[in-house]
Amino acid sequence: QARLIESGGGLVQPGGSLRLTCSGPGHIFSSGSTAWFRQAPGKEREFVAVIGTIAVRPYYADSVKGRFTVSRHNAENTMYLQMNNLKAEDTAVYYCAAGGYCSSVGCYSEPPEGDFSSWGQGTQVTVSS
Repeated sequence: QARLIESGGGLVQPGGSLRLTCSGPGHIFSSGSTAWFRQAPGKEREFVAVIGTIAVRPYYADSVKGRFTVSRHNAENTMYLQMNNLKAEDTAVYYCAAGGYCSSVGCYSEPPEGDFSSWGQGTQVTVSS
């Protein structure tokens, strides 16, 4: 199964910033929307952000809205997650996923994990002083 690759995780102090990158085969990225999910220790994996194939109107979880920005560069088969003003509660393994669905005018709701056919192995983000 084709896999996506995440990078950019690490240790950062509260209030700091990180940019995560997700890359993969072109046929995977062009198959639909791409998204970020995260899983904190002892918790279920949760949705973070999703962006459609033409990068119109991304959708964010309330917990990251105003702090995180998702973008994608289709020509390079890459998606990014710019994370600013990080908090301890953002500590998690971050996963990217591809193959979901958003309408031609944007993403309007939290997509279920089952919508996505391709996943990465995750990158650890730790926010701590």
